[in-house]
Amino acid sequence: MRLLRTLVVVGLLGAALAGCARPVSQKDVAQGPVATADRVVTGSARTVRPAAMDQPMPGRIFSHGALAGRTLAVASTADIVLKPGEVILTFDDGPRPGKTPAILDTLDAHGVKATFLMLGASAKAHPQLARQVALRGHTVGSHTYDHVDLSTLGRQEALDEIARGEAAVAEALAGAGQGLSPFFRFPYLAQTGFLRTSLLQGDIVVLDVDIDSKDYYRDTPAQVAARTLARLDARGSGIILFHDIHQRTVDMLPAFLDELEARGYTVVALAPKGSGVFGRSVITAEGPGL
Repeated sequence: MRLLRTLVVVGLLGAALAGCARPVSQKDVAQGPVATADRVVTGSARTVRPAAMDQPMPGRIFSHGALAGRTLAVASTADIVLKPGEVILTFDDGPRPGKTPAILDTLDAHGVKATFLMLGASAKAHPQLARQVALRGHTVGSHTYDHVDLSTLGRQEALDEIARGEAAVAEALAGAGQGLSPFFRFPYLAQTGFLRTSLLQGDIVVLDVDIDSKDYYRDTPAQVAARTLARLDARGSGIILFHDIHQRTVDMLPAFLDELEARGYTVVALAPKGSGVFGRSVITAEGPGL
């Protein structure tokens, strides 16, 4: 009788344990090919995750249905506060014939707007393309004139480079219906405390980067998309950095935006608050020696 009772108890415990979820093992999260490792140290302490495109896609992460989200009016960098599931799309270094128009078509097809941080030299070389970006409803900011590392220049020389870039982009946009917006990004994200403070005091909105797609690596479009999605999922929201000068970016963008929508993200458009630069003078290179 005691043996029978023991067998009954063991059987009941086994049935109960069979219904419990087993612990997630390292093998579970490490299956599949590993994404291309970063070849530049970015300060991230996270380990490399499996390529997202090689894994089963998760269900909807957020509850939104439409990809196009709200428009965020911005007067200063502090105004850029995103909710979970919101992203801002930014494209640096353009405009570039053969690349920027295709990206504009993809953005239009998905009904979303982006911010383009243009080089003064590129805008000067392709003013009609710069105007096309603005005419199609996207926000245009600047990214210096020649994409130099401003942290290696003297203070006045760096301000001159920023001023040249702003002036060239503003001139290229003449007649586009919107002028240069006050958005600026440091090339290579290289800045100094002096430069950042000077720009913020001059009513320039410095755009930082939360998710770097690293589309400048010689990776496949699928690898760029997988890396970007993995970093976005880990963070939950943020400003994404792309470049409208690479064919791999052109090729990956349609599927990437489809996947953003499938996962429930929304794309936030940036716009100057009030009159924008449209309300401030373009930064001038002239001034007392610094």
